[in-house]
Amino acid sequence: MLNCKQTSLLVSQSLDRPLTWRERLAVRGHLLICVYCRRFTQQLKLIRRYMQGWQQQVTESSDIALSLAARERIAQQLDKFY
Repeated sequence: MLNCKQTSLLVSQSLDRPLTWRERLAVRGHLLICVYCRRFTQQLKLIRRYMQGWQQQVTESSDIALSLAARERIAQQLDKFY
């Protein structure tokens, strides 16, 4: 049985890659008993949906853009974590 930390990690990863059938089964089992992880999953999906909408809006609007320097700073910060 997964704990909350393992479940939240797998739920997050499921947005970027398909989970194995064992991972999906383990996550579903945990979500059946844990209201907090169910809430986290719902919130994560909501954030993703809003970000996709925002990304589409930014793509359609040419007046919203980051400078090259800002993009590089963000990339450097992200590299520290990944």
